[in-house]
Amino acid sequence: MMTNRPRGNVKSTTPSIENMTIHQLAAQGEVALLSIRHDEGYDMNEVDENGLTSLMWASSHGQVGVTVFLLENGGSVHGATREGETALSFACCKGHVEIVQALLKAGANVNAFDWNGGTPLLYAIHANHPKCVQLLLCHGADMTVETDSGQSPLGLAIALGHKTVQQVIESHMLKMLEGAVR
Repeated sequence: MMTNRPRGNVKSTTPSIENMTIHQLAAQGEVALLSIRHDEGYDMNEVDENGLTSLMWASSHGQVGVTVFLLENGGSVHGATREGETALSFACCKGHVEIVQALLKAGANVNAFDWNGGTPLLYAIHANHPKCVQLLLCHGADMTVETDSGQSPLGLAIALGHKTVQQVIESHMLKMLEGAVR
C-alpha cells in the first residue's frame, strides 16, 4: 500500500505481531504469543531499553490476563526501573484495580519508593484512584510517607481536591484509631 506519494511518503507496512518484543506483546495483551515465547525460553523478566519489564508494560496498559500469566510464569513483582518505578506503581498510577490486587497477592512491595520518594500510594492518590488507595491501605501502605514537597497522603488528597480519596484515607485512619483504642 502506498501513502500519499505526491508528498514524498513511502510504502507503508503493517507491523507483524510475530516480530514484536515480549514487552510489546505484554502491552498489547497477547497472552498466546507470550506463552509461545515463554516456551521458547525467552526471559519474561528481560528489561527493555528503558529498564521496563514485560510485567511493567502489562501493568501500565491494564492487561490483566497478561499480568496473571507473567506472575504465574516467573514474572518478578520486585523488578524496578533505574528510577525505582515498579509494576505496582504503574498499575496504581493508571487505576488498574485488578492488576493492583494481583500484584499485591503476588507479594509486591506496597511501600516501594522511586527516585523522588513516590510510592504506589502516592501515585494512586495523585491520579485520583480511590479503589487503589483502599487496596494499598488494606495491605499496609505507609501513611507516614511524604511527597517530595512534604505532603502526607491525606494532605496530598486535600491539596488536589480528591474528595473520594480523602474520604477513603480518613476512613482508614479512623479504623486504625479505633483498633488502637481497643
